[in-house]
Amino acid sequence: MRLFIAILPDARMIRALRACVRDLEAQGAQGSIVPDANLHMTLAFIGDTERPDQVRAVLQKIPLPKIRLTLSKTGYFGDLLWAGIKAGPSLHAYVSALREALAEADIPFDKKPFVPHITLIRRLRAPGPLCPRLDQAEMEASKAALMCSSFTGGKVQYQEI
Repeated sequence: MRLFIAILPDARMIRALRACVRDLEAQGAQGSIVPDANLHMTLAFIGDTERPDQVRAVLQKIPLPKIRLTLSKTGYFGDLLWAGIKAGPSLHAYVSALREALAEADIPFDKKPFVPHITLIRRLRAPGPLCPRLDQAEMEASKAALMCSSFTGGKVQYQEI
């Protein structure tokens, strides 16, 4: 199983993210647009493992406190366009505690620095500079989800397990 731990956006945040993508498309942006069902903010990417019960045990040991998340800006990782999330130090403290607990349980995970974001478009192509418009949206997150990614019909699907 290919696993990761994430926070899933609520309906209001998804609407704001969709509006941003529609605006980008109107500006000529093309690429692989992340479907609504796959929108998420990754807290820890675990990758291929057959130990979902041990990961679930870590999540139960380190529950997510209620954290207010706010869309903040857009940015790029190469040809990947994302929407940034502002949450303050409580989110970073939680991610540190979660990753420390994963390490203590000897569960390998990607140790790249945590950058709070939600991926919107992969393999982005545009006729020129883009001016993404990102509506304000906030949500209160109170749960981290254990997610599994799989390929079905040539497309990636994410499912909470």
